[in-house]
Amino acid sequence: MGTIRSFEDYQEQYKKSIEDPEAFWATIAGEFQWRKKWNKVLEWDFHKPEVKWFIGGKLNITENCIDRHLPQRAKQTAIIWEPNNPKDEALHITYQQLSEEVGKTANMLKAQGVKKGDRVCVYLPMIPQLAYTLLACARIGAVHSVVFAGFSAKSLIDRITDAGSTIVVTADGGFRGDKTINLKGIVDEALEKCPDVSRVIVYEHTKTKAPMKVGRDLWWHEEIKKVNAQCPAEEMDAEDLLFILYTSGSTGKPKGMVHTCGGYMVYTNYTFRTAFNYEEGQVYWCTADIGWITGHSYILYGPLSAGATTVMFEGVPSWPDWGRFWQAIERHKINIFYTAPTAIRSLEKAPISFVESHDLSSLKVLGTVGEPINEEAWNWYDKNIGKGKCPIIDTWWQTETGGFMISPIAHATKLKPAFATLPLPGVQPAVMNESGLEIKGNNIEGRLTIKFPWPSMARTIYGDHQRFKDTYFSTFPGKYFTGDGCKRDEDGYYRITGRVDDIIIVSGHNLGTAEIESAITEHKNVVETAVVGFPHDIKGQAVYAFVILHDKPGNDETLRGEIRETVSKIIGPIAKPDKIQFVSGLPKTRSGKIMRRILRKVAEGDTANLGDTSTLLDPAVVDEIKAGAL
Repeated sequence: MGTIRSFEDYQEQYKKSIEDPEAFWATIAGEFQWRKKWNKVLEWDFHKPEVKWFIGGKLNITENCIDRHLPQRAKQTAIIWEPNNPKDEALHITYQQLSEEVGKTANMLKAQGVKKGDRVCVYLPMIPQLAYTLLACARIGAVHSVVFAGFSAKSLIDRITDAGSTIVVTADGGFRGDKTINLKGIVDEALEKCPDVSRVIVYEHTKTKAPMKVGRDLWWHEEIKKVNAQCPAEEMDAEDLLFILYTSGSTGKPKGMVHTCGGYMVYTNYTFRTAFNYEEGQVYWCTADIGWITGHSYILYGPLSAGATTVMFEGVPSWPDWGRFWQAIERHKINIFYTAPTAIRSLEKAPISFVESHDLSSLKVLGTVGEPINEEAWNWYDKNIGKGKCPIIDTWWQTETGGFMISPIAHATKLKPAFATLPLPGVQPAVMNESGLEIKGNNIEGRLTIKFPWPSMARTIYGDHQRFKDTYFSTFPGKYFTGDGCKRDEDGYYRITGRVDDIIIVSGHNLGTAEIESAITEHKNVVETAVVGFPHDIKGQAVYAFVILHDKPGNDETLRGEIRETVSKIIGPIAKPDKIQFVSGLPKTRSGKIMRRILRKVAEGDTANLGDTSTLLDPAVVDEIKAGAL
């Protein structure tokens, strides 16, 4: 099943993909089940920007993820659901069972009036019904918009309103370690501001009390009994919307990234099989939540379209103890394990006995996702989890890209700790300087762009194509700007050096500084704030907030707690600042622009290298900030 077996094979495939991209992708797309073949492989113009793949092609992605596998693998496990509590039995869902559950869920949505093109907001924990709902939407041509079940009511309001969703699928609650989250209560709070939502389907999971609004709210278990499992797949155009997924924007308003059916299917399948060198029959576990792009592409669509066995995990790595991941690997004989550097750094700090007490010999390939992995964590992962025998696939990609872009290929690419290594076939990177010129050759550093389209790239920001153009295609006209800096070493290997825009990557998740600042200023005692990221041993980056107050409090810690709670309520716990420094002013230029460069240096503890502060409106502010640094 894997597509590249050696480095020479990679070089040959890469060369083909660059010299004739259309022929390269057409060959791969030809492996899938299409209702009607495309008329043309690609049309593109990065200046508009506009990209279309497999033009005129007709398909349904669920026929490729489920139906085409049934003749050979109806009894094979499609999804292993590992519940929050390890004492509970794991669920093994076969491809036949998946087909039936998706059919019933699709018919349940249709019975509530959901049709092709409608947007369905999905706010569910990591339970099988989350997978069923997404595939059911795709089955009937509805557009799913998943909101991570750790986000607040305010985040839910923004996403429901922007997408124009009129139906929400949720649960009474979700488990997270020893905590229960009242999801239905969060939905109810959000829907006070979303009058257009006419239906809420609620899955009973935690037995949390869930008041039901008559005429709007329905129990999943009651509605699913009313339908059968036969649901024909809607014929979709290759460029029809498959899903909208929101990612943090630097303006504070989340960006609804639009992904379409054909190219996304082809690319996620190809990159899953290629990067991990997936082999028939292997058991694969990505520990992400389906609320993020990683879960969409590499828990559901990529693995299922490849006929793999994919694991969904409801729990957390630290509960009931720090051996949870290793216990699950042993229990399910996992062959490919894909997780975040944040998780690895947390697990590294736990006693090694948690690892040593489990049999990890089934592992063949390891992977990392969400942020660049640091060398120390890479070496720990390699030695203790891979036992020096498993290649580590350090994948660089984004919500916007839909799939892996720069990544080693298991058993083919020579690895370097902390390097994403080389672009996958079909990916054409260009490193730019600040003047907008491409820097050629190796041993260079600059800003990472992509100069040619790939099938799974986002097509637009939902409802705001101008913002899509301004955000990704205006900094370097004619190229997609990733927002990341990078180094290219003497071997042509890429190392991602982090964001160069106003995005902080906390535990692998993008958070816009403007969004966090907006939340902090909701506190009645806050006048103004500026937020930056700073290095964190576990999370990679954490949030440092510089806050100007109306009144100096009697108790700083009480106020810090209130501010954190405000952020948690408006965005979600993931965005809470680790450090909050109260200041009388912020370093601003005479035109009023905050000099974040100075604040980043203070947050990083590098106050000796603040650079020139003479252009500031009030340079004395910097001395005060330095003196009060946390």
